[in-house]
Amino acid sequence: MAAPTSATGPVPPYPYDSDDNAHYASIIPPEPNTTSARSSTNRSLETRPQVPPPAEKHGKLAGAADTRQDYKLVSFAPGDPDDPKNWSKAYKWYITMVVAVTCFVVAFCSSVVTSDVGGVQESFGVSHEAALVPISVFVVGFGVGPMIFAPLSEVFGRRIIYASTLLLAVIFIIPCAVSKNIGTLIVCRTIDGIAFSAPMTLVGGTLADLWRNEERGVPMAAFSAAPFIGPAIGPLIGGFLSDAAGWRWLYWIQLIFSFVVWVLITFTVPETYAPTILAARAKRLRKETGDNGHVTEAELDPRPFKERMGVFLIRPFQLLFRELIVLLISLYMSVLYGLLYMFFVAYPIIFEVRKGYSSGITGLMFIPLAVGVVLSAACSPWVNKHYLTLVAKHNGKPPAEVRLIPMMLSCWFVPIGMFIFAWSSYPHLTWVGPCLAGLPVGFGFIFLYNAANNYLVDSYQHQAASALAAKTFIRSFWGAGVVLFTEQMYDRMGDQWASSFLAFLALACCAIPFLFWKYGARIRARSKYAFGGDDDHMDSDVEKANAREHHDMEDLRQARSYVSNP
Repeated sequence: MAAPTSATGPVPPYPYDSDDNAHYASIIPPEPNTTSARSSTNRSLETRPQVPPPAEKHGKLAGAADTRQDYKLVSFAPGDPDDPKNWSKAYKWYITMVVAVTCFVVAFCSSVVTSDVGGVQESFGVSHEAALVPISVFVVGFGVGPMIFAPLSEVFGRRIIYASTLLLAVIFIIPCAVSKNIGTLIVCRTIDGIAFSAPMTLVGGTLADLWRNEERGVPMAAFSAAPFIGPAIGPLIGGFLSDAAGWRWLYWIQLIFSFVVWVLITFTVPETYAPTILAARAKRLRKETGDNGHVTEAELDPRPFKERMGVFLIRPFQLLFRELIVLLISLYMSVLYGLLYMFFVAYPIIFEVRKGYSSGITGLMFIPLAVGVVLSAACSPWVNKHYLTLVAKHNGKPPAEVRLIPMMLSCWFVPIGMFIFAWSSYPHLTWVGPCLAGLPVGFGFIFLYNAANNYLVDSYQHQAASALAAKTFIRSFWGAGVVLFTEQMYDRMGDQWASSFLAFLALACCAIPFLFWKYGARIRARSKYAFGGDDDHMDSDVEKANAREHHDMEDLRQARSYVSNP
């Protein structure tokens, strides 16, 4: 590796989202007529002169200039083979499919147990509502886990989080399968839900690690279908399996699938998170050269992990209750997520109780829902291509509201499907109507979820992870709750009006994307947290140049913004 060049110059402010950093930069003014040098042939090392040691953040700032030292910034060189974005397409597609299958298995595990709730009820002598609790607590885990695992992945990398949490999930499936009481089942399903949330949280970030923006459309489409196909296939397999072998085999099948993906992701998928890869390289250079100046950009963040963790835990709730965009989008996604899990209770009511079908035949009724998801995913590349034309039209800086176009077009499919399901579900009518109603619902799901995620990311780029965490948190708790009262709602309102109520609710939510299409820009302009442009709050040319220089690193720091865990 070529020796790094050095120069005397100012230290541009760190591009982290921190008021403390802004203050810190302000008390160390840039020196005039200085430049930042780098090797023309090797960009893996850069010299950042006069960087205050991170330990001095809470020290005597007035004397910081006396203790500055040169740091050699470790980064990826052009064409660097260690950069995941430079790996071969075949290898990147292999990793993409492994993590997508992992996401499918996690979603499958969330729904397969809905196939035989009655078996749990009979085995343990509990009420039907109590037998539904293991389903609910699993979904609650999906909301709690990301708040923990997302920041941990930034410190320890993705691979160790994948391996450890999947192993924990695999282990705690076993006591579910052999449980002797409902308490064991509830506790172990809670742990499984939290552990399984990690892969769902990190998969989107993994794809952002591997693929450049212009390449990401098709891989994201392949991934985005997996979390929705899983819940549709779960009752299909689980229905026939529970009819043949009983409800405990619904957990043994989870164990088999989960163990397979754990082996694949632990032993065949390498670390993809760039800051972790670069940290290992910097550590190796420090050991080989004896020069402690080799550092990564992430290591220059002066905030201790405890502080960063606190920000990550608090910021989602600040956005949820202070930002109208985050609140309404989160409520919309909660309604959709609730509809998905209501189906797991409503389908057995309509097809098993009213029509007398078996669990296996009822599981077949989820096929149109899965087909709708696949068709929607197949359309995603065209949606992405249309977005790129809008990017070009707006000179590379389209307003966040252009992300709402697919949402405004597809939002109608969900209420249409729900109305068909409602008024074709009479016991004396054929199964075709309520079965095919899942097709438009499934078709609308992916368009809505992807558009909502992209809108939040574009609106809150530097806070995108927190915005998505807020959405995931409230959505998961709502999805967990609706499972417990769906049966009572259908009993009291009647099958047709209960489904119609859900359809009207989805129809009312169709106003949300149109509301933000008209007023979103004004709302963001008045927001404390919304993203206002790359050069916001940059008063000097040096700061602006630094922002452009570190665009790629900023993109990596925002990798968790691509989290998509339906």
